[in-house]
Amino acid sequence: MNLPPLSAASSDATAVANAHDAGEKEVKLWGGRFKETMTPAVEKFSESVSFDKKLYKDDLAGSRAHASMLSKQGLISEHDLEVILQGIDEIERQIEAGNFMWRADREDVHMNIEAALIDLVGESAKKLHTARSRNDQVVTDVRLWCRRSIDQIINNIIELQVTLVNLAANNKGLVVPGYTHLQRAQPLLLQHLLLAYVEQLERDAGRLNDCRARLNYSPLGSCALAGTGLPIDRFATAKALGFIAPLRNSVDAVSDRDFLIELLSANSIIAVHLSRIAEEWVLWASEEFGFLTPNDAVSSGSSIMPQKKNPDPMELVRGKSARVIGDLTTILVLCKGLPQAYNRDLQEDKEPLFDSVETVLASLKVTGEFAKNITFNKERIASSLPAGHLDATTMADYLVYKGVPFRTSHDIVGKAVALAISRKTELSKLSLQELQSICSVVDDDVYSFLGTANAINRFQSYGSTGEAQVASQMQYWSEKLNIH
Repeated sequence: MNLPPLSAASSDATAVANAHDAGEKEVKLWGGRFKETMTPAVEKFSESVSFDKKLYKDDLAGSRAHASMLSKQGLISEHDLEVILQGIDEIERQIEAGNFMWRADREDVHMNIEAALIDLVGESAKKLHTARSRNDQVVTDVRLWCRRSIDQIINNIIELQVTLVNLAANNKGLVVPGYTHLQRAQPLLLQHLLLAYVEQLERDAGRLNDCRARLNYSPLGSCALAGTGLPIDRFATAKALGFIAPLRNSVDAVSDRDFLIELLSANSIIAVHLSRIAEEWVLWASEEFGFLTPNDAVSSGSSIMPQKKNPDPMELVRGKSARVIGDLTTILVLCKGLPQAYNRDLQEDKEPLFDSVETVLASLKVTGEFAKNITFNKERIASSLPAGHLDATTMADYLVYKGVPFRTSHDIVGKAVALAISRKTELSKLSLQELQSICSVVDDDVYSFLGTANAINRFQSYGSTGEAQVASQMQYWSEKLNIH
């Protein structure tokens, strides 16, 4: 069957024509009872096609499944089905070639595609909306879009995890100061710190998978809110679209956006994790820390200070977390006062959804790019280790081995630290006599516990920063992420 070219063609796929640009206003597909057309201001305010055209692939997929089901149920003929499917294929080609004119007077992605299909193939296309409302159509599209987006985000998470594990592998044995309250606390293997990020990202992926499982149910066929009296097969369309099953309650199906709240909540947690990585690396790149240097490829300069080299990508990752959190807040506030079932307010869920997903995808990608282009300054880090008495807790553990209660050990080591501070030295540099003046049970074997290298070697608890434990963690992640 040869189809005519679309009458509303354009070389700009991103353009949205205003009603006056598209010629005389057409009668709305829902406009049978209306005598007057919308005012230009209301029409402009009401349109959503300028942003919801992102859903076109999902809308076309939903229409294919719906049309096939209608044919199997005898609600449209096989000829109608063939014509509709060919028309849908042609519209998809036109969109992807940039030759489809998105019209603001057709309101949204659904009406644009349906009206274009009617223009293209005629009366058969008018049967496509049988037993379907825009209410169930849009939420079906959004669920499909979210499902694809979750898969993309998880892929980006895995890519970042691989990058971090490789970064850890390239810095084996490097000891860095660990901080609590942004004060020096205990020594850590850098590998251990980097793997902490990997663990957090794994939980992020888990939350997305949980969300995906919960949203993977089909609203299609719920119609406006009450379902339909026509003999449709919702299980068939659910299966065709890869959903687990149809949603049980038609009112719930069209009216709730809890799956969006869940997705944007998961995205917000991802953004917070990335912001924490960014904050740490921005600090470490400063002259005050000097622990890492970003390559020129992921840095920027100052318009007035020629000496500056700024880790701007990480500052932006930190800043964009605010956008993602704001997107979640928008959806929460949007939904909090809506009565059942569908309300037009829900048109406003698209922009924060799209922004959240796009921002998280970009932030994950950029964090990975930054991680591939940094160098840890080993000499600077090594020279910083003596400050802060990072081995104090390990000395307390030594006293526990000697039979001293931990609270007493804590007090003894505190006095030893005070003595070292007064001498402007390290715990490991105090003489045995000085240490024994504080606690008589101390012997010369204490020096095998003092110093950051010795302290690292003493960690042995599961999940700790000891070399054997970190090696086990590295092996686990290398196998899980298939890193060779």
